[in-house]
Amino acid sequence: MSDPKDVLFILQTDYADPAHGGDLFYCEHCVLLEGVMSAFPELAEKIEVRRLKWPRPRKDVVDLLGEDNQNLPALVLYGAVEDGLPVKEANGVHFVNDKDDLLEVMARRYGISRPHP
Repeated sequence: MSDPKDVLFILQTDYADPAHGGDLFYCEHCVLLEGVMSAFPELAEKIEVRRLKWPRPRKDVVDLLGEDNQNLPALVLYGAVEDGLPVKEANGVHFVNDKDDLLEVMARRYGISRPHP
């Protein structure tokens, strides 16, 4: 049996943050990842996208990575992890939740191009 797809957790758009009145927001890094997934449709074969609601705790992420690692976007890597990837580990699971590291991991792991510096 093959390894499951890697999982990209991102926030749903149009969420309200009570600290900022009634305005609706989106996570700019999550929307960036939506764009990357759209620009490289072959990623859908390798990555499952799960869109979560903004409020914490984000149970799906907490269950995998622990309460301290629920910042999104987060990419959870299954199977072998290539040497030198800028990944973290929690509960025996490899993941990346820094935007720049996430884009680097996607380029190296899935063979897409990198963002221009």
